[in-house]
Amino acid sequence: MRLKCALVASLVGLLTPFLALGQDKPADETIKVNTLLVSVPTIVSDRDGRYVPNLTQKDFTIFQDGQQQNIDFFAATEEPISVALLIDTSQSTRGVLGDIKDSAKSFIKLLTPKDKAMIVSFDYATHVLCPLTSDTDQLRAAVKSAEIPERGLVGTTLRDAVYDTINQTFAGLKGRKAIILLTDGKDFKSRIDTNTLLYSLQESDTLIYTVMFKTGDQNRNPALRQILFPPMGRGGIFGGGGRRFPGGGANGGRFPNPRQEQRRQQQQGRIEEQNEIAAEFLRQLSDTTAGRAFSSKDGKLKNTFASIVEELRFQYRLGYYPPEDSPSASLHQIKVKVNRADAVVRSRASYRAISK
Repeated sequence: MRLKCALVASLVGLLTPFLALGQDKPADETIKVNTLLVSVPTIVSDRDGRYVPNLTQKDFTIFQDGQQQNIDFFAATEEPISVALLIDTSQSTRGVLGDIKDSAKSFIKLLTPKDKAMIVSFDYATHVLCPLTSDTDQLRAAVKSAEIPERGLVGTTLRDAVYDTINQTFAGLKGRKAIILLTDGKDFKSRIDTNTLLYSLQESDTLIYTVMFKTGDQNRNPALRQILFPPMGRGGIFGGGGRRFPGGGANGGRFPNPRQEQRRQQQQGRIEEQNEIAAEFLRQLSDTTAGRAFSSKDGKLKNTFASIVEELRFQYRLGYYPPEDSPSASLHQIKVKVNRADAVVRSRASYRAISK
């Protein structure tokens, strides 16, 4: 027993100097504990919007709040993508839902067997029609099933759909992920307000691409035109139905009533104002996440979607550990620069650390 005690004492004596050395680490050696890597998806293109390949980590510089940071993670290889297709099935999209569904099907055609996608529709509530899957047949069937609800069920929970996708489906999901939002951009009855949604996007590395389908145009909606500008009667306001008044007017009795015309113009003005507000909101979603905002009238969406998929597959992914003294839950500005002439850089512009 005395021999065992002596041996233990000797071992402790031998190890003590090494234990002490372990405690006296150099002051400049940093050990990061529970520090999250800030992921910064970055897209580099030329002035014509074409992807710029073959850049290396040395070509990039990243700043937080104006201070240069070490790039602790860099990836530039092609990777599978995870995409959520969000389809607006609210009452206001009745005239464009067919176009929206055709667009969703066009995007699905660009997916590879390694990619995953999900289909979500939103109207008075958010509906997951198909969870993340690589089965394109299942995805197409889900798009086909997306329908506008009965007229009594009104609402457009756009913000809720984006928020739930970001914070539930995509929470903790690694890799390249994006939301493709097919909508007229008008929200009605969401529980999540705009500021809360934008706040959550500052904590996320999911890119949002929006495609706006303009609604409310009376010239494209015969039913709306009938309400705003009803016919004057069989013979027009002068009666008789002839080609020229007094038998009905030069256009067959279809002279507009001045008061009706004024009401139509006022209504159309309000519709245009709503469309402008919706377009600005969609641009804000895209700009916050380094995505892009499109209109269904920008051209063939097939080309638009091909550009989006290329960006997602070949985007540069940068990451850095923020300084130890970065305040938690504060908004920090991020700036990525590329040492390449005429390069256009789109990247996550800010992040907000989640307070623990």
